[in-house]
Amino acid sequence: MDFELTEGQRVIKEEVRKLANRFPLQYWREKDWKHEYPFEFVKEVASAGWFGTAIPTEYGGAGLGLLEGSIVLEELTAGGAGFDGSNACHAVYFNSHSLVKHGTDVQKEKYLPKIATGELRFQSLAVTEPNAGFDTSKITTRAVKKGDLYVINGQKAFISRLSETDLMLLAARTTPIDSVQKRTKGISLFLVDMRESGKAIEARRLHMMTRHSVDTNMLFISDLKVPVENLLGEEDNGFYHLLDTLNPERIYLSAECIGLGRLAIQRAVEYAKQRIVFDRPIGKNQGIAFPLAEAYSEIEVADLMRYKAATMYDNGQQCGPEANMAKLRASEAASKACDRAVQTLGGYGLANDFDIERYYRDIRLMRIAPVSTEMVLNYLSEHVLGLPRSY
Repeated sequence: MDFELTEGQRVIKEEVRKLANRFPLQYWREKDWKHEYPFEFVKEVASAGWFGTAIPTEYGGAGLGLLEGSIVLEELTAGGAGFDGSNACHAVYFNSHSLVKHGTDVQKEKYLPKIATGELRFQSLAVTEPNAGFDTSKITTRAVKKGDLYVINGQKAFISRLSETDLMLLAARTTPIDSVQKRTKGISLFLVDMRESGKAIEARRLHMMTRHSVDTNMLFISDLKVPVENLLGEEDNGFYHLLDTLNPERIYLSAECIGLGRLAIQRAVEYAKQRIVFDRPIGKNQGIAFPLAEAYSEIEVADLMRYKAATMYDNGQQCGPEANMAKLRASEAASKACDRAVQTLGGYGLANDFDIERYYRDIRLMRIAPVSTEMVLNYLSEHVLGLPRSY
């Protein structure tokens, strides 16, 4: 068992951190205050080729794994951007896994090379609905096949980066739930070209507490026409294909949480060394030092599960429990780190000029989405421990 990064992985870590460090903290403060998408940052990430990290070489990518992709997202976060940076472009990483695994040769040749360079933005995933959150089987958005088209109608909720995407991965029912033997059957995935959707998709932006630089929307879909060749994978088996997006998503997000936790601890430690109260640095006080040390240790433990889950995925192993545990432990550890950072800075921890309050706001999302702490515990209780289903 080797816990060391390879030379290639170390280079990725160093180069991505250099890129992230080129954007000063003031850049991110202004993006947060103005609710502006970080175009300049995302453009540099794409230009450097990082969007193609886990895309096969035959489609213009680097041909590396989920682990390397997670290192990229961790460093984009930890370099000062926080979630305003990594969350602005992370969907291209987990969306691409489904396209690589289940796309036709034509789909992969058409889309992946442009996704790898950033020319084609693949930044939205539309699964959640107003009345179907964690229970994906209850989605009611309907796709009806008519000749060489699918006509889609329905609603989606909490869909991110809609204004910054060209291609959206959308889940819809092709067979009603009362017509299938298993409720997870009858769902299909579609590649929706947003440049051709016209007025069929109406987006209403939600004003969220978190990630001010990333838009979050309610979608109202009316007679959206999608060519049959844009069906991703097999009709009615989309739920199972979706797992090839959701498990990577959990692992990638765990890496981002780890990056944010490390950033918060770093900023808190710097402050604790410099802030003088009663003629001594506050970092000398165990009431300050111990909580930061505890948060640091929990981040490091979560990181081990992130590496295990990512390695299992890259080796072709089933990693559902590990992906969920990585997301659970990383989001909880990072939440503690951000909370301890606020406490360390005191009043300054609540001032937006000091950034910590932004980290604190943003990490709160990760205990809810894309899967909540409670649903991960439900999953582990039932599928790992073999306990009776509680819902």
